Amino acid sequence: MAEQFLLKRAVLTGIGAYLPEQILTNEDMAKRVDTSDDWIVERTGIRQRHFAAPHETAAYMGAEAGRRAMEQAGLKPEALGAIIVATSTPDQAFPATAVRIQAALGAKKAFGFDLSAACSGFIYGLSVADAMLRAGQVRSVLIIGSEVYSRILNFEDRTTCVLFGDGAGAVLLETREVEKAGPGLLSTHLYADGTLGDILYVDGATGQKDKPCHLVMHGREVFRHAVNLLAGAVNDALAENSLTPADIDLLVPHQANRRIIDGVGKKLGLPAERVVVTVDKHANTSAASVPLALASAVAEGRAKPGQLLLLEALGGGLTWGSALLRL
Repeated sequence: MAEQFLLKRAVLTGIGAYLPEQILTNEDMAKRVDTSDDWIVERTGIRQRHFAAPHETAAYMGAEAGRRAMEQAGLKPEALGAIIVATSTPDQAFPATAVRIQAALGAKKAFGFDLSAACSGFIYGLSVADAMLRAGQVRSVLIIGSEVYSRILNFEDRTTCVLFGDGAGAVLLETREVEKAGPGLLSTHLYADGTLGDILYVDGATGQKDKPCHLVMHGREVFRHAVNLLAGAVNDALAENSLTPADIDLLVPHQANRRIIDGVGKKLGLPAERVVVTVDKHANTSAASVPLALASAVAEGRAKPGQLLLLEALGGGLTWGSALLRL
């Protein structure tokens, strides 16, 4: 009998989600801006979104999602090694949202930092956590995407303010020794093109008092690049692992626009039942989008242990990336 070689991998042991209590339908949005349910659904697939109340900050929502992920994994706060928070809407310039979450969780031995890569932030966070776990720097990392985009939306721009929502999603990764066909992150793939930074950005930053700090998006340009870039990132992940789209049990894409999601699925030849879609319920929650979609798929029983999942996202920067994960 051939000897089984064990590999050190970052294994997903817990997942958590938090969505604000307030839900705004397209009809609710039509009371604030010149739009309609038909216009929004036809162009984006969005039917509703969650908006945070004053107490539902990025740190508050992230801590709730992180706590649920850790409870599912059975990991006590004092055993947590690190916290990475992907966010474009931190509560403060500093301290980092991650250390606010560390305090809320009571994870006294964990270090933490924020990561800014817009809607790709969670995929970037997975890659950083995977490297730290494989290197043995820590044995557990909580990766959280937490966003309050409702606070940077320009409600005089009907083409963008209807697209986004608030929420947080989290996964706990822990080091495990597994067989080659066992669970864990198989690979991550990160990309950026700063020459496209002006097609999706926030107009302002700390110290720029003449700027409104509103999200600005040139939607047609983003859409023009999104499908090809995301499909390329997915194909790179498959090629590195000698796989084909037929091997993928579920595609868990960034939930920005139903047309983009469908376009990527079509390019990969994946039927609709193998693509997770939550954009209709959550809208675009930026860095929280992928973990919220993953949490939804797990809760619904669509994502099961042993399955192979492809995660992908694209955001301002432009940044984009993919991750191949076996549950």
